Order: sequence, then C-alpha cells, then structure tokens
Amino acid sequence: MKIIFFGTPDYIVPILDRLNKTFKRKAEPSITAVVTQGPKPTGRKQILVYSPVDAWAHKRSIPVFHRPPDLISSNLEADLGIVAAYGEKIPDSVTKQFPRGILVVHPSLLPSFRWGSPVQATLITDINPTGVTIIKMDKEFDHGSILTQFKENVLPTDTAESLKTRLFEKSAPVLIEMIPSYLAGKMKVKPQDHSKATYARTLKKEDGFIPPEFIEFALRGKGKKKRWTIDFIHDNSHTPLNILPTPEFLERFVRAMKPWPMAWTLLRLSASEGQARRLKILKAHLDISHQSLVLDEVQLEGKNPVSWKQFKEAYPLSSFS
Repeated sequence: MKIIFFGTPDYIVPILDRLNKTFKRKAEPSITAVVTQGPKPTGRKQILVYSPVDAWAHKRSIPVFHRPPDLISSNLEADLGIVAAYGEKIPDSVTKQFPRGILVVHPSLLPSFRWGSPVQATLITDINPTGVTIIKMDKEFDHGSILTQFKENVLPTDTAESLKTRLFEKSAPVLIEMIPSYLAGKMKVKPQDHSKATYARTLKKEDGFIPPEFIEFALRGKGKKKRWTIDFIHDNSHTPLNILPTPEFLERFVRAMKPWPMAWTLLRLSASEGQARRLKILKAHLDISHQSLVLDEVQLEGKNPVSWKQFKEAYPLSSFS
C-alpha cells in the first residue's frame, strides 16, 4: 500500500512512523511522500526551521512537498492519503488524485469543534470527555463521514500540548487497525449530524489576549463582572462564545493557550508609566478556598520567565488597572 501523509508538528510523527513500519512494502517505505508546512523563520535571527514531518521524511529520503497542488504535477502514485494536523485545507482537485480517498484524524468528537483549534476549544469550554474522530475527507473542511471515533478523558492539568500529544498518540493504533477494513470495504460510514456542528478556527497570536480587567477581577474579586466574547469558538449559527470570565474559566484558558500563542495581558509597571507592557501568563492555578486565580509563572516582554512572587518583588507598583 502506498500512502501520502499530510501533517506538520512533532506530536503527529508517531502516527507517521507507525504507518510506515506497519504497511512497509518489502524494502520500500509505505509512505511515498509527505506534504507539510514549509520552513518558517524562527527566533531573533529568523533562522529557517523545517517542520518535524519534513525532517522525518528528509532523513529517510522520502519526497517532501510544501504545497498540496504540487502532488498533481509530481505524478507520484498513492492509494490513500492521511491527514493529521496538517494546518491547511486540501483542495478537492488533490483529493481526487487518491483512488481510496483521504482520511483525516481530527482531535475532537465531530461534529463538535471543526476547524483548526479543537483541543484549545475543548479545554476552554470544559468539555469532558473529548476524543478523536477519523473521517473520510469531502469538499468541506472537517465535514466528511465518520469512520470511527474513540473517547479520551481530559485531565485537570492538561494543556493544549499535553492533550493533543495524548490524543494523536492514541490515534495511531486505532488508525492502523481500521485501515485494512476500510480498504476492504468492510467499514460502515456514518454521516455527521451537521445541525450540531460547532467550530474553532485556527488561533492567531491575539487570541491569547486576556483583557486586564478580567485578570484583576479573577485575582482580587474587584471590579464589575463583564462577559467576554471568544471569537475563535462558534456555535452552529456561527455565533461566537460569550462567557463570564470566572477564575475557573481563566485557569482553563491559560492551559488552553499553552504552548502557543500563550495567554497574555497588559499591565503598567507603575502608576506613572503611561505605556502598558505585555505580560505572558505561563502558568496559573485556582485557589478553590478563595475562588480566585493564582498566577504562578509570568514573563514580561523582553525578559526571562519568573515566578509571580519574583515579579511582584521586582515591580511592587505594577497594576492591571
């Protein structure tokens, strides 16, 4: 069997590796090519860094493509395409090149949280359990019929990174077990109930921003209670999530934004300072006895991460108001 794999981050490499080892064709790899995001400039020196999937394929002399349409002109043959955290919509013209279609490994229980940030949306909305859905791709994003699903509990300490890693890790044996049945035409597909679809678009850097007044209220219980519109999460009518930012909610939000884009807010280092500074909230926990948010680790723009205690000692006059 010949497979072309679409994916980008490190946490889906175990799926890629298991597929290649399980369906290996004599001396030839089962993965005939990978499609992954192109190299991106990283750090202060803007050094080009290739994706983990790109590195995996390069090490094995497997062809790498950075644009799905390039597959058409390459004349590479493949029976099946598999997508896991690729990061872009694949054109229908590319999907049609695969005799057995393209399977998508999606880290939510579809039709909940289609699109690019299902794990973050799961944590923010306190959905438990979550799970993984494997669908057959159609023309619309995360819209195809369901081949199989499994559930997974969300842990109280889960970040987006830890939950995504666990979900994709557990997807590998499920995917490998179902592929032979799928290719033999023995699997029953189940259309999604599109009336129950919810959406979580791909995150942008600004989506990690927490308005300072919400931090102030969560820390000290001061100020008016206001509702917060989270515009990257939408219900079936495409209405954004509108929620009261309680300390419990903000603690989940901090975990959901880790490792990227990280939760952040603005504060002034003193009452006389006019310019507000960006402060990343790296870690926080909930003080159940006082029903308040406790900051554990923060990072002021241009500085190294420190504990909240160290930060307050260095900037005793700092304020979110």
